[in-house]
Amino acid sequence: MSATDILVISLLAFGVAMELTSVLGILVGADIYARLHFTGPASTFTPLALAVAVAIQYWVFSQAGVKAAITAVLIILLGPALVHATARAARVRQKGELE
Repeated sequence: MSATDILVISLLAFGVAMELTSVLGILVGADIYARLHFTGPASTFTPLALAVAVAIQYWVFSQAGVKAAITAVLIILLGPALVHATARAARVRQKGELE
């Protein structure tokens, strides 16, 4: 097993661990707003770790590397907007209006 393989496996393990930790936090969160905070690491660190693992395993400018990078960038950029929209919808549902 080469150093590249060890690095890829470590990045994949880190990504899976972040997802599992986030899911556990979502399950035990007190309310919707606390649960939304646990989606942050899952939508920031995991896509980055997985994209870097793909870029290392395959060549960075290969088709897989470019698709992994684009997907990671989209998830990282659009994740906060999704969390914000979900929090607004929860607030409207809870209060009846957005104040």
